[in-house]
Amino acid sequence: MTPETPQPEPTQPHTAADNLDDDHYPAYTMGRAADMLGTTAAFLRSLDEAKLIEPQRSAGGHRRYSRTQLRLAARVRALVDEGIGLDAACRIVTLEDQLDEARNLNSQTPPAQP
Repeated sequence: MTPETPQPEPTQPHTAADNLDDDHYPAYTMGRAADMLGTTAAFLRSLDEAKLIEPQRSAGGHRRYSRTQLRLAARVRALVDEGIGLDAACRIVTLEDQLDEARNLNSQTPPAQP
């Protein structure tokens, strides 16, 4: 007699409603994203060109943004509104995120034993 292999538990079908709480789901069109941020579509395209945000594309090739990407764009927009150039604002936001990530990693790492 051979042992039975465990069967995977059945999964529920994936529905669009499952994405409502997903911050990374590309739910927003460029026009809607620009309206939400109070900016222009050109500003969002410039973030794509600067490689700060890479929106997903719909089947028709239209950009789609997630809430996470919109938060990032809002941070850049705030810096640009203060008079900082777009490239510098993108770099500042990138460095801030890297610093936060390093701090999180350091807080999880136990101190070295002498």
